[in-house]
Amino acid sequence: MTDIIRVLIVDDSAYVRKVIRQMLSRSPFIEVVGAARDGREALELVEQLKPDVVTCDLIMPDLDGVGFVREQMRRRPVPIIIVSVASESGELVLAALDAGAIDVVQKPTALATDRLLEVSEELLAKVKAAAGSRMYRPTPVAASRPTPVAASVPVGPGGGPSKPGQVAVVVIGISTGGPQALKVLIPRLPADLPVPVAIVLHMPVGYTELYARKLNEDSALTVVEARDGQPVLPGTVYLAPAGRHLSFHRNGGGAVVTRLDVRPLDLPHRPSVDVLFQSAADVYGSRVLGVVMTGMGSDGKEGSAWIKAKGGTILTESEQTCVVYGMPRSVVEAGLSDSEVQLEQMAEAVIERL
Repeated sequence: MTDIIRVLIVDDSAYVRKVIRQMLSRSPFIEVVGAARDGREALELVEQLKPDVVTCDLIMPDLDGVGFVREQMRRRPVPIIIVSVASESGELVLAALDAGAIDVVQKPTALATDRLLEVSEELLAKVKAAAGSRMYRPTPVAASRPTPVAASVPVGPGGGPSKPGQVAVVVIGISTGGPQALKVLIPRLPADLPVPVAIVLHMPVGYTELYARKLNEDSALTVVEARDGQPVLPGTVYLAPAGRHLSFHRNGGGAVVTRLDVRPLDLPHRPSVDVLFQSAADVYGSRVLGVVMTGMGSDGKEGSAWIKAKGGTILTESEQTCVVYGMPRSVVEAGLSDSEVQLEQMAEAVIERL
């Protein structure tokens, strides 16, 4: 990563190109080296200008954003951040992420100064993270068949293993590069997985329900966007909805159910990996397996410490396969990781610990 991050802006709106340029110009470490009006022009400018990062709209004439991402990744992988309006292009955003884009920022739809500032901070952070990312392209796999390893684990009341000390729940925290990585991990888990899985994926509001449906189609497990008060059952994956924290709670009958809440409000992410991990440790004690995967920042470090304090286990994705080695690094450097695992081996590592 060079001292100055060279960025190419791709958007068919002159106004949006101007606004994004102004946002990025707030950082002395970012230089906008060019702007393209559609995917076709963007392909030419990437070849000419060799930018470190590309920001890209989705709905454009001639060659749209998804087409640009696919063709650019075929020619020469480059970090691409999608800047789009959620209500218009949910399917397209997921298609662009599948094609190789590494992150997404919601395009400002109004001129409100506070909203523009909020988007600006997010965009600057993601551009800086993208500039230091590695263009790791895992190959998604078909849904996994049941395995003797998972099938042999006895299951007790409420979905937990019948023997004390065994894993009763798997909790996953993931961010930049997460949509692609989860498409590798979750389909490799068998249909008869004897524990529930809960995931916090940092993703803008408007995409998590659709992403959960897509991941469900590819997986042997049942994948759902979590709702408030759902029973937590083995063989089910609960994805935290964007904008609300996901946690666990025991109801009056002692069964574990999901809880969704906008509070606490003072955390940098909502949903927060730390909130999920801490609640898992509080409810399940030592029987928690936490997994911290690719992503910028340090969300998950405090939650991992909570899990470890209760006697649980933490796996981190190894640097070699992370798109951004931020969240796992913070856990490793804090001495909280029990094992570093490459993405393609993560499902096996999880099953082994069941």
